[in-house]
Amino acid sequence: MNVLPDDLQTELPVELNTQARRIVYDSQKTIYTLLLDIVRIKDPAFVLSLFKDLFINLVENVNSAPSQAIQEIVFANNEEEFKNTLKRCCYILVNNWEAARDHQAIRELIAILSEPLISQNTTSKKLRLIRKWLNNFIKSKDYQDLKMFALKHEDREKGHWSYRYTSYLLVPQYIDRTNPIEQRKAARTLSKQLKDKFKLDLAMYTSRAASAGTRDKTLKNPTGLGDEVINLIKMIVARRGQFNYVSLANIFIQQTQDLTYKDFKRSLQKYLIFCLANKQLATTLNIKLSEKLNVLYESYDAEPINKLLLLKTCEGVIEFLTTENYQSPSELFLLLIFQKTPLTLVILLLNIVLICKPSRLRLEGGIADLIRYYEKFSESDCQLIIKFVEFFNVTFTIYAEDVEYNLIKINNDDSDEGSIAEWEDYRVFSQLKGNAKPDADPLDEKKSL
Repeated sequence: MNVLPDDLQTELPVELNTQARRIVYDSQKTIYTLLLDIVRIKDPAFVLSLFKDLFINLVENVNSAPSQAIQEIVFANNEEEFKNTLKRCCYILVNNWEAARDHQAIRELIAILSEPLISQNTTSKKLRLIRKWLNNFIKSKDYQDLKMFALKHEDREKGHWSYRYTSYLLVPQYIDRTNPIEQRKAARTLSKQLKDKFKLDLAMYTSRAASAGTRDKTLKNPTGLGDEVINLIKMIVARRGQFNYVSLANIFIQQTQDLTYKDFKRSLQKYLIFCLANKQLATTLNIKLSEKLNVLYESYDAEPINKLLLLKTCEGVIEFLTTENYQSPSELFLLLIFQKTPLTLVILLLNIVLICKPSRLRLEGGIADLIRYYEKFSESDCQLIIKFVEFFNVTFTIYAEDVEYNLIKINNDDSDEGSIAEWEDYRVFSQLKGNAKPDADPLDEKKSL
């Protein structure tokens, strides 16, 4: 077995030759296979003890293949490969414990990585090196991503305001193909669980509020909007008449399927502007969208529109309306948010997804980027952003395929039903449908132009 020479300096080149890379790959496979085998049959305490011996204590056992394997990875002196090994092992355990609903084991795993022992000095050069790598990992985004799986429900409700939107913060993890497949699956699973819980909680709250009235403080409101959410739901459901968003999207799809790409972009612009009641805002947005769309994939302008161009264009418009650099808010996002029209922005985004459902992945990734950008600010300074995310949550839940909301007029007077001025005259009822179609698998490969 190779051991780390006493005179090894961490500044030495870490590029691996073909033979070293093969040794590291085989060593990683040995560790992954072991964890996959034992996590299904052994008590979590046993698995956690082994994990700690391998990655924290670096226990040497000449008769143990996993021990020898981790020694080989350390000997290769490549911090990136060590981090990749650690990440994948963590997510192998997280996936299996999540499936077994053993959330305490997940929390204990993540706690192990932040033990004070890791920061203690040691005379062992091998331990000193591995603890340096562990400390670097703890300071990285990778560890922050991992910690999301340890958050308790009460932590999400009472902790930092961004924790309430973990279902979106997980999206970048499962659409990033450079992440281990176990991490992507774990992120997708938890994100879906959180969305399904919100969907059910909102439906239950709406149904009970319809019978008990919103003044009943015992009702559990899953949003951060307070009683305002009921009127918001009524307003959104009221727009699902003859010319609702779904119908308009279907008409748009039918009328544009034979257009050239250039003509399609012009029609898309008109389609998006159509829903805006504020004429001044519509004019401004029309000019800004025109500037963006005219140059978008313009080399394809003479080509007929197809599914791939549709997807890439919708993703492009989503970026115009959220974040164009995956980090900071776009000009159009700021324009719409600071004019205090978050619902208008949400409806624009909804109309895009209704004509191209696969674009929702990019949209949710954009929402996550915006939350990450603003999370460094206090909740009181982010009220407009929070309101936008809450409106987004509610609106997209109402338009989900497996939830049906209906607006019923209780007071049968002769007032104008088209205006629906008095929301107190209406009750909204919700029910889950049993014929929902599964969402597109975000782990599938996506084509590019």
